[in-house]
Parts: sequence; structure tokens; C-alpha cells
Amino acid sequence: MNRSRGTTVATASAVVLATAGSLLTAAAPASAAVTCASPVFKRTFYANTTFTGTPRGTDCDSVIDQNWGTGAPGVKGMPANNFGVRWSMTRDFGSGGPFAFSASALDGIRVYVDGVRKVDVWKNVSSTVSKTVNVTIPAGKHSLRVDFVNWTGAAGVKFAYTPRTTAAVDKVKPLVPTGTTAAYDTATSTMRVGWAGNKEMDLAGYRVYRRLKGASFPTKPIATTTSTTWTDTTVPKDGNVYYYEVRAHDKAGNTSAGTADLGVTTVDRIAPAAPKGVEDNWAMGSPTRITLYWDSNTEPDLAEYRVYRSTSVPVALTPANRLASSGGGYTGPLPQTGDIYYYVVTAVDTHGNESPASGTAEYYSDDLTGPVDTPLGAHASEGETGVTVTWDASEQTSRDFAGYSVHRSPKPRSAGTRVSEIAQGLRDTSTFVDNTATPGSTYYYWVVAKDWEGNPGTPSQDLQVAVTGNTTSPAAIEGVTTVPKENGVTVSWQASVDPSLDHYRVLRGTFADGEWTYTPVGDRTNERPWLTGTTWHDVTPADGQQVRYAVVGVDQYGNQLTPDTGAAVTAVTELDLRPTAPPATGSPFTWIRANGPSYFDLYLEDTTNENGSEATGFAVHRWNPANGTFDLVGTGGIHHPMSWHDAHQPTATTLFYRFTVLYADGTESGASQFAGAIA
Repeated sequence: MNRSRGTTVATASAVVLATAGSLLTAAAPASAAVTCASPVFKRTFYANTTFTGTPRGTDCDSVIDQNWGTGAPGVKGMPANNFGVRWSMTRDFGSGGPFAFSASALDGIRVYVDGVRKVDVWKNVSSTVSKTVNVTIPAGKHSLRVDFVNWTGAAGVKFAYTPRTTAAVDKVKPLVPTGTTAAYDTATSTMRVGWAGNKEMDLAGYRVYRRLKGASFPTKPIATTTSTTWTDTTVPKDGNVYYYEVRAHDKAGNTSAGTADLGVTTVDRIAPAAPKGVEDNWAMGSPTRITLYWDSNTEPDLAEYRVYRSTSVPVALTPANRLASSGGGYTGPLPQTGDIYYYVVTAVDTHGNESPASGTAEYYSDDLTGPVDTPLGAHASEGETGVTVTWDASEQTSRDFAGYSVHRSPKPRSAGTRVSEIAQGLRDTSTFVDNTATPGSTYYYWVVAKDWEGNPGTPSQDLQVAVTGNTTSPAAIEGVTTVPKENGVTVSWQASVDPSLDHYRVLRGTFADGEWTYTPVGDRTNERPWLTGTTWHDVTPADGQQVRYAVVGVDQYGNQLTPDTGAAVTAVTELDLRPTAPPATGSPFTWIRANGPSYFDLYLEDTTNENGSEATGFAVHRWNPANGTFDLVGTGGIHHPMSWHDAHQPTATTLFYRFTVLYADGTESGASQFAGAIA
């Protein structure tokens, strides 16, 4: 806003007042020189309505919006009536175009462009008069002058000029941006384009375009920005010439012509494509020479091909593996070492960029001779653990010796029957146990050394074994102890030294109907392998039961003792953590089921009590041995299915829960009790 009525005018023009929406310097004496930077208006105050004589003050005003009321402007020597104020400036309108001049005054206002009057509301009025005029301003710099006079009474003035930006009205294209610059960074392969800002008041932004030399600019810009610089981080790294241009666009959708092309020759960092077709080369058998063919690359700057060879994959592109440079195709000798040789080809351009490796061609060199290794003193016999095959290591060893293989056949080797290789690659042992032999079958075993190519050496003699099988259970397990705990019983035992032992099994005995019944509790599950350790914890509620445990050894044929056939039995009384509270009775629940250690599923078929009141929810109580009560630990609503989770469940103990139903009449049902051991 401008200076309000009654403000004292400063005597120095250097004072600048920043106000909401305008820039105002204190009005200086008429003799002082005041310069206002465009597009700020220079404002001059006159003590008459003819704008003659010496002005009373001059300052700068960025917005023409003033209400002096019935008082005089705050400039020394200005009257309350019959005064004039003039705003003037020269600015660059860029490409020009259609503008709307909005003026209102109490009393008179006139607006001039280059001295030509565009708005004329010039009379003494008692209320504010407003007028909007559409004006077309040519491109370039033009002067703008606003004259206001107040004859009598209240005084106020407001003026604004704004571009008309609808596409139907504004058909004037912005000016082409000037001052374009381009800087290419070879280290980062980025292009920075810059330009001077356009002067159009309706400017929306700039569009940057890029084209390959010899091609046209695309219709879609590579970037749109309101800044006067932009950096292209996607410049192709192919050594070609690219051109950039910048176009300005306004709010009506008009777009300027493009700037002069800004060219750049990029650094070539793009390697040729990997040659194709190398992997299709092959030769039957084990050749002594090989020939490679591949499809020609199409890059215009291709310089050569390089051939690499290795006995391992992927083939490393190292000087040691590089065989030759070629213009296309390769032929050469294949080393006869018994190894597999792998070949790849790369393409190299004139800038030294090398492509990735091609697909891999592989050739087998000739290696048909088995190792000199021979197993000595081979022997096979059946024992408690199965058929054991033994031999002595060879006195000679080949460079490519891979290990011994053990073979088994239902007929002698000379019969040409199917042979099973039941073990292979045995390098650091001279013993193998076959625990898969079927009792009642006769097998022939032999041992043979092999090299890395699979070529066999001289095998041992056939070793005939008639497998009778084993019906003897492992010896009784000793040292079985039991320790009752709050969440079950821990069973421990001494490790068995029986050579036929494969794993252990823990049996739990309960007494019912006058006899003990034993059920495996330590056994194989989906989550647990066979028991091979010497301890097992049976997670079961500590409710004071007398139980028995037996630990038995199981061999590979499934033979095992039972409590009736010699397995040692240990009796134990579980800890008794049962609640001392009266028994739970009167439960309306149809059933309650534990779904994991802390989740419960509940089902209630009859949802009303004997009074006909509807069930509204259920309550869960957990036994607290510290205070001898069932504490409330949770509630839930009545729905199907119903479930409850104990999020604060203790561990390594036995927990007792009671579940009751809550009814709308405020009563609570009898309880169902549930016990569970927590690991």
C-alpha cells in the first residue's frame, strides 16, 4: 500500500519502506533526483490539477492503490482538494500482446501508453468510478503513465494492468529467448544450457529440445522449466553431435520459435554390442583345432575383435587369457590337456571401448585315459550297521585323480546288468558303509578310481555279499534320569556306544484301566529330525500325574526295545501346579480348543442363560499362584468364530485358564478350565 494520509515526507530519497504489496520510497523534494527501477512507477505529487509547476514530492511506487479519504496526501505542501498525482515508468513488455487496464478513481484518472490515452475517466464525482479497457501493447519497451486528480471531497485511486491469457484472445507468441549458452562436461557427460529471461508478463516457462545431428527436433521437449538454466544428465555417450534449442511458452499456450542450435560433440563411452553367434560354434568329439565364427557387428566405429580362452567360466577378459585380435573369425589349435576350453569374443571400437563378452563356445580336449590309481585289498562284509566296503589307497596317484567310487549290482559285473554307483568322489577315506542294502538280497560290490573327466581306472575284484539283515535291537539305554519342571519333564540319558544305533526314541507311559500304555513323545516331526542327542524335554502340564519314561535306541532297520522287552523305565511324579481354588463348574461353552500355546478358539452354542438373557461377551481368567486367585486377563465379544490370544503369557511354566460367559443382565456363567504347558 501507499503512504497513508498525514505521513510526514522524508527529506532524503534513500529511505525505502517495504509494505504489504508495494515498494515505497519517502517522497523527496521536487528538486531531488529520484530513479525508480522498472517496473516500479515513479510517483510525482502536484498541488494543482494541471500537473504544472514545481512538484511537491517524488517517490517510487510499485502498486497504484491509494485511499486518501478527505485529507491531503502525506507530502508537505499538498492540499486536501485540487491536487494531482502522476505515476510514470518505461518497461520492456517482451512480445507485447493483449492487456486489461483496470482503473477506478474518486475523482479523475487517465492512463497513457507511449503518450496515447487509453483510459479517460476525468470528472469530479462523489463516488468511485471504475472502468476496464482492453489494450494491445506492441513488443518491446513502452512508457506507461497514470494521471490522477482530486478536485473536491474524498480522494482514492487504483490501477492495474494484467495480460489477458486465454487462448482465444492471446495469439502473440513469446519472443525467442536470447543469450543462450551451452557447456558440456566431459567428466560427467552432462550438458548445461542457459539463456536470458524473457520479459513477457504472461510467460509460463521454457522448453528445451535435443536432436541428433541430421535429425529434426522432436515434438516433445526433453525438459520444461521456469528457470533460465537446465542440465541434461541423459546426454548419450556415443561420440555423436547433438543440438539443443530453447523455446519460450506463455500462459495462453503460444510458443516462440527456437533459439539458434547449441551443438555439442559427446564423449564416446558406449562400448559396442557383444558379438553374437560365438556360442553356436561346436565340434564333434575332441578336435585338435577349432574354428570360431560370429555375426559381424554394425557399429560404424568398430576397430577389431578380441578372442579370449580359459579353462574356467566365466572367461576373464585379462591379457593372460587373450589369444588374438581379429577382423572377423578365428582358427587355432586346441590344447590337448583333457580340460574343457571356453572361448569368448569381444568387439572394440576406435575409442578403445570394449564390449562385454559374447556367449561362450566350449570345446573338450581329448582325455580318454583313466587314472593310474587302483584300490588295493578290497573287502566287503555285513555288520550291525550294514555292508562295509574297505580298501587300501593306491600306491600311485594321477594328476587328475578325483576319488574312488563304490558300485553295487545284483549280478556280477561281467553280466552287464544295471549298476548303482552308491558312492563317489571318496578321496580322504578308504571305507564306505552301505546302509541301504535290502535284507535277503545278494549284491556284488567293487571299487574303482576315477579322474575329473569320469574316466575309470582299474576296478577291484567283485565283492559278493549275501545280506541277511539285522533283527537285533540296540542295547538298552542306560543312565535315564527325569527332572520334573513347571512345564513338563526333562529326560536325559547316557550316549549309546552300540554301533547299530541310528537314533533315539522317548516313550511316555500313562496308567489307565490297570495297565501302563507307552506313547512316543520324542520322535521325528516336520520341524525336527530324528533324536540323536541325549536329552529331551516333554512339554506337558504340571498337574501332579505319576508317569513313566523309557528311552530306546533304534537301528537302521527299525529294531528297538520296548518296556516289555528290556527297555529301562524311570518313574516320575510331575510337579503339581493345579489351582487350589474350587473346581470350575457350570460352563456353557460347547468346546474350547487351544490353537498353539497362546491362542484359544471358543464355541458357544446356547447364547442365553436360564433367565433368557443374551450373552454379550466372554471373560478369561488366569490362575495366579502368588495370590491364589484367578486374575482377569482378557475379554471378547460373542461372534462366530470366537478366539482369544494371551499376549502377555509367561513362559516355561504351566498355565491354568478359566473361561466364562457374560450376559446382558449383568450375570456371569460358570467356568470352563483349560491347562497348558508353555515352552
